[in-house]
Order: sequence, then C-alpha cells, then structure tokens
Amino acid sequence: MIKLRKSNDRGFFNHGWLKSFHTFSFANYYDPAHMHFGNLRVINEDEIDGGTGFGKHPHDNMEIITYVTSGALSHQDSMNNSSTIFPGEVQIMSAGTGVFHSEFNHEKNSKTHLLQIWILPKEKNIAPRYGQKSFSKENELVLAVSGSGRDGSLQINQDAEIFVGKFSQEKTINFSAKKNRKIWIQLISGNIDVNGNKLEKGDGCAIQNEENLDLKISAKSEFLLFDL
Repeated sequence: MIKLRKSNDRGFFNHGWLKSFHTFSFANYYDPAHMHFGNLRVINEDEIDGGTGFGKHPHDNMEIITYVTSGALSHQDSMNNSSTIFPGEVQIMSAGTGVFHSEFNHEKNSKTHLLQIWILPKEKNIAPRYGQKSFSKENELVLAVSGSGRDGSLQINQDAEIFVGKFSQEKTINFSAKKNRKIWIQLISGNIDVNGNKLEKGDGCAIQNEENLDLKISAKSEFLLFDL
C-alpha cells in the first residue's frame, strides 16, 4: 500500500523569519490523521532567513536529525559542540536525558533550507550524543543514519535507517523492503515515480506491505528514504 502526502496538504506556518511545512502534527499544527508514521514523529521542511534562527531551547528523549539542502546552519549545544552544517551533511543528536541547543543562519544575505526530523527513541534517558558527517556521493542511495552505525552511517538510538538520494542523472533503483517494515520517502526536489505513484517537490509517501519498490528518479532530484 502506498499513500501520498502531497506537499500542499502539509501544515504550513509563515513566521516571517521562518517558513515551515509540517508533514506530521507539530506545535500549533494538529491533524489527528497525521500524527506520526511508525517511530517517525516529525519531518519539518524549514526555510530560515539570514541572520535569524532558533535560540537556546531544550530537548529530551528524542532522536533529532538535521539535513541541510542549501545555505548553512550553525549549531551550539550544552554538550560543548559548536559546528556549522552545510548542504549534503547530516547531523544527529540523541537528546536522551536532556540537552539544550541553538540553531542559526548567520549568513545575513542568504536563506538556509533544511529538513528537521524527529524519531522516537528505542530507549529513554540515555546519555546525550552528537554526530555530524557529509554524505556527498551522487546517483545512488547512501545510508546516512542507522541504529547500528553500519557502513559508516551515523548511529541513532532506534532501529531506523535513513538513506540520502541525490541524483544528477535519471536512474531507476529497486529497493527491497523487509517484512513488517515501513518505508517513507520525502522528496526535496525533482521528481520520483514509486511503483507508478508520482511524487513532485515537497511530496512524501507512506509505504507498507510493499516488498519491492521501483524508484524511477528524474535528473536533479534529491530525497530521503526512511526504513522504519
């Protein structure tokens, strides 16, 4: 079963300095039909104006993943991490027992575009942990995040995997889903056909009980695939 989540059907808020689409219920956006998908709790697509950002705020017992697609995002946290995330880089933060952090776009003349993802943790109250890595290989699915840390991926506290797909040329990929797993695809740019279902920029799709996925990917497409 494949169910599309069209871009324009998502929750949207324009805060002036921040424009944000919410795939699932978040903050002031509430939709009982879209609370989460398995352990995938949040996918927010954010555009942050230059010279603005999120001030210091707390998180706990959540796996937080950030993927920057354009611009840059500066990060500081109570674990003494200070870094800048650039396009193609993935950041993970296992909030565990609690962490404070801030996120800013310090480039005053350019916007930062990113996806922020929350995944419910497997274990609660673990020690907070941080990781960041570039995944720049193109024209194939690259494992960026996993519960095991296999194949050079960033490790999170949940049996979930996130693949990055960035394609400069047309390609067809077959993805085999394991039994009883859920798949979510979030398209950032370009176009994908998933078993005959067409996704356009900003669209997502929830996939269950489909063992074989044929992904027909157009040139200049970028997306994330979640195996949950």
